[in-house]
Amino acid sequence: LFGITFKVREDLPVYHPDVVAYEVFDEDGRSLAIYYLDFYARDNKSGGAWMNNMVNQSHYLKQKPVIVNVFNFQKPTEGNPSLITYDDVTTMFHEFGHSIHGIFADQKWESLSGTNTPRDFVEFPSQVNEQWALDPTVLKNYAIHYKTGETIPEILVEKLKTSKTFNQGYAMTEIVSAATLDMAWHTVANEEEFLATDLFEKKALGRYQLQLKVVPPRYHSSYFLHIWSNGYSAGYYAYLWSEMLDYSAYQWFEEHGGMTRENGDRFRKYILSVGNSVDLNEAFRNFTGSDPDIEPLLVGKGLK
Repeated sequence: LFGITFKVREDLPVYHPDVVAYEVFDEDGRSLAIYYLDFYARDNKSGGAWMNNMVNQSHYLKQKPVIVNVFNFQKPTEGNPSLITYDDVTTMFHEFGHSIHGIFADQKWESLSGTNTPRDFVEFPSQVNEQWALDPTVLKNYAIHYKTGETIPEILVEKLKTSKTFNQGYAMTEIVSAATLDMAWHTVANEEEFLATDLFEKKALGRYQLQLKVVPPRYHSSYFLHIWSNGYSAGYYAYLWSEMLDYSAYQWFEEHGGMTRENGDRFRKYILSVGNSVDLNEAFRNFTGSDPDIEPLLVGKGLK
């Protein structure tokens, strides 16, 4: 898709013996980035999975990006490989999507480079990358039985695809309710609109017929940390907006031949390399030729 290669750099320092350092090269042999991969759980390591820029790309500062992907997979034991679930696979593809966003950064200023984009755009490239996890050309490279060497049966792949639409009506209502409550708190115009917390929630959700007993709020205001201290104030909608961008872009890929080098280069040129240096609505239109559409999202989640 992108024509890049990764070469292990044993000469580079690492912060733990489990970490592996790579240098990333473009198709023409040009060095693009340094990439650290930290796969395994440790007692003194935070849980979860993430991507960080150790160094942001900047032409002005003559800096190439230095990027790390961190996971918490079980370390292999002697004679036994570390096996991961499909959810783990999806997480790995997602976080690597953030990494290629950083690897292909190509801007003068580091503050506008790579993943330094608005909250409602930064998850878009990573979610597109998740889509490739079940692509047949990708599956045959990793979905292999660790004892027999057989690739995953097609019937099991179809079950995985079908499972992605399970309970999506409930999940969609949950996230729309959470985003609505977030926006209600952060668009209060005067003090008279503030009510006791439970009454405020009922009014905010009831306004859009989201006060539903069968789908209670995922978060009540008192412990909805995302919108108070975790950087998502008036921005929780970004999760769903990014998914809409993802499904619209993935539909474009499907309609134009899938994982071809030409398509990868186009995605790199218009999305991955621009950082926050352009109007990102325009960047999306440059890539797909149209505005994002909610239809592919609804179809992809089995809601239409």
